[in-house]
Amino acid sequence: MATWPTWNTDTEWARLDGPFVEGSSGQLKPKGGPRVRFVIERLVRDREFVDVSRLLGARLTFGHVVDALADGGSRVDVTVTIEGPFAWLWTKIVGRGISESVEPDLRGLAAVAEADARTGTRA
Repeated sequence: MATWPTWNTDTEWARLDGPFVEGSSGQLKPKGGPRVRFVIERLVRDREFVDVSRLLGARLTFGHVVDALADGGSRVDVTVTIEGPFAWLWTKIVGRGISESVEPDLRGLAAVAEADARTGTRA
């Protein structure tokens, strides 16, 4: 979580209130926005990570799934959903920014992961 700002262009900082386990909560601060609380809703070590933020009248969910490829690489799929009675409003407020940042953020994450693989560290 603490490395998010190094590859996520929209995140100023992110903090966990405890260990990186399912059910843990934390906060993040989007650039230009208020801090947001989130909960790790699902965690399958080295495979899947889902975090959920509750917004006024909506639920913002980021799902991340990593699949190992036959060539030794990995594929990361990210899904973002906004659900709830005010989902339409939050989609207007944050939807475009999220949509535009996902691809550059994944490229940044890949660069960090590849550098870590070369040095034997873990982000």
